[in-house]
Amino acid sequence: MYIYRCELALMEATFFSSREISATYQTEPLIGNIALTYAFGFCQAPYSNDGTIYYREHLAALNEQGVYVTPATVVGEPHFTMGQFNAQPDAYWYAMGAGSLVTRPDGGWAESKGKAWWLRYPDGRRPKVGAENRPQFGRIRFLGIGNRAVAYVLSREALIIPRYVRLGKFMSKARVRVEEMAGQEVEREGVIVPFLLNPADLPPDMPLTTFDLISVPPTPLVRHARLSGRFYRLPDKTLLPAGMRFGVEGLG
Repeated sequence: MYIYRCELALMEATFFSSREISATYQTEPLIGNIALTYAFGFCQAPYSNDGTIYYREHLAALNEQGVYVTPATVVGEPHFTMGQFNAQPDAYWYAMGAGSLVTRPDGGWAESKGKAWWLRYPDGRRPKVGAENRPQFGRIRFLGIGNRAVAYVLSREALIIPRYVRLGKFMSKARVRVEEMAGQEVEREGVIVPFLLNPADLPPDMPLTTFDLISVPPTPLVRHARLSGRFYRLPDKTLLPAGMRFGVEGLG
């Protein structure tokens, strides 16, 4: 088994929509393992998408190849950057609809009945303006520049891991320092794992007994999990659970 310790250093403010509270959109101090898997290039998302989610197909293929990525745990005390955004259009005229922003088409006009709006085009079309599932303005909390986070990549075959990746909603740049580590397989009871794990990815013979739950999409993560079973003991004394694979059964 090849084991790579990957330390990510954020070179730009990085945003994942982990939690939404009113008009504030917050990034939790972590990087999910599915996001990292795509960032490392082990899966390729289609350039254009009709809303179909491919997690099941992509991650099942990695299970067949024997490739797994853990979540990334922030090293030390995380720090954040706050910002604001405004998605209102720059058009000369616009109106606030029911969950939408209305702009007038070229050569046409817009008309309303209450909060419902219709557009009139020169060719006679009259579509109704539908609600959009996106925020129009608010505050946003990023993971700040300089945060460091550590993840592990396990693979049956040797891998080349990129030295720079793009992360989050705005494809922010991060540097990756990769260290290949030798792992000795051992049996242990009642080990408390201090870093983040995806509980859906643990082997069935390694049940969780106690843990701290972190509820984030698309799957919740755990920290300080107490586990018993097989581990890889790394040179720095880290005990990394053995037998982890993507739990695709619960994914869309």
